Amino acid sequence: MRRMETNWWWVRHAPTNTDRIAGWTDLPADLSDTAAIGRLSSWLPHNALVVSSDLQRASRTADAICGHRTRLADAPELREINFGEWDGLTAKEISARCPNMAKAYWSDPFNFSPPGGETWKSIIDRIAEFTTRLTAKHMGKDIVAVAHFGVILTQLQRSSDWNDTQLLASKIECLSVSRTAVVEGQWKLLKANVRP
Repeated sequence: MRRMETNWWWVRHAPTNTDRIAGWTDLPADLSDTAAIGRLSSWLPHNALVVSSDLQRASRTADAICGHRTRLADAPELREINFGEWDGLTAKEISARCPNMAKAYWSDPFNFSPPGGETWKSIIDRIAEFTTRLTAKHMGKDIVAVAHFGVILTQLQRSSDWNDTQLLASKIECLSVSRTAVVEGQWKLLKANVRP
């Protein structure tokens, strides 16, 4: 009997060229590196479904790499972590404005959230619900998901036995691909941060 496997190809959006935290801030992506975008598009499975966050940096990257693949509607569930009042600030500005809260959050993002934002647990739950639903709907398919750093980290954590230190030390570059698979209900990490 053939195993049913659904493959997720997690693409981090093109760069935004800012050093500011851009959680739900809707910044544009720099799509000027057409050679890198072309390589990425050619490397991804040609019969895949393509879905993205509804923030323009992800949505426009998805449009740029989609080609003849089937494009699904943008998904607000794939947005980056919501940094609330910290959105648009630099890490230095956040530390200067609220040093104790910043220290608590960076030390334990699982239990603390920025003012008006969400915890790490909240984003894990949000992405898990969406990916579980889409996996059930498109069982056995390849799904290219263009998303954000935090979103992709939740999937690396879900699909591996990495501890928090390994996870937070992970590098997920813009236009990189991380691959996870769902095999008979089990999530597995195949590759992380590959640049085609």
